[in-house]
Amino acid sequence: MKRLLLIDGSYYAYRSFHAIRELSNSRGEPTNAIFGFAKAVRKMLKDLRPDLAACVWDQGLPARRTELQPAYKAHRAEMPDLMRPQLPLIRDLVPKMGIANVSLPNTEADDLMASYTCAAHRHGGIQSILATNDKDLLSLVEDDILVYSNAKADLASPEQTYALLGPAQIREKWGVSEPARILDILALSGDASDGIPGVPGIGPKTATSLVLAGGTLDQLFADLAGLVKNEKTRAKLADARAQVFQNREMVRLDTDLPLPQAVEALTIQPDYPAVIAALENLEFRGLLAEYRAEAKAHEAGQSPSEAQEELFPF
Repeated sequence: MKRLLLIDGSYYAYRSFHAIRELSNSRGEPTNAIFGFAKAVRKMLKDLRPDLAACVWDQGLPARRTELQPAYKAHRAEMPDLMRPQLPLIRDLVPKMGIANVSLPNTEADDLMASYTCAAHRHGGIQSILATNDKDLLSLVEDDILVYSNAKADLASPEQTYALLGPAQIREKWGVSEPARILDILALSGDASDGIPGVPGIGPKTATSLVLAGGTLDQLFADLAGLVKNEKTRAKLADARAQVFQNREMVRLDTDLPLPQAVEALTIQPDYPAVIAALENLEFRGLLAEYRAEAKAHEAGQSPSEAQEELFPF
């Protein structure tokens, strides 16, 4: 199977900014987020050896969510001042590394990632790898749709540097019968990071047990009296019914959006002179050495994947 890597651009940019502190070039320009992002992407390429790849970006919020809940994501903090000048440079670096930037107006990255994933699934012969921390996207996991993670909780041993989470790992991690039920859990417990209100007093653990008892959200609410023994919990659910089903619509992913580029067009084609010039300007010596070696291998007639195989033979 071909392998399609879909990178949640905003998540990795912010994660890199907060993970690496006080890094700048000789001109005093902050570079911590750019460096962390580039290193993370290089590690993904090393770990996964994908045939196709895209970095997916948020480009506004969809009207269907903001009309349902006007406070959706309204409480999120402003972008840090030191992050602001780095984000355009990250987006400029990505295609030079050979990976397409993709986005759609008034569309969140998770919806576009879901649409690409489902398009690849329908195409057949393509395994999708989602590099993200988005809980909604975990609901898509199947045998040919996996999540890339290097969170310590997901690693089986100290020696392991990344994990690919499939259906079995998602069921174990979330305690659900199938990954799709994660959306039912989020509908009940809400998502504080996005400003989606849950049922008062119902956290993720209780929500999981309720979904397991009911099988699905619809089945749970169809028989609250029979499935929920605790009278207070049953009353809370009954009172919050409309909110819960509105939440489920909020967390529902759009899976059939128009694709900015076709799946098969997302080939990885580094622009070696451009990426080397960018890294020289950013003063990333280690990454610069890697790309110079890879460019030399490419000049010798090797493909990007063959060049990476020579650089990263393990």
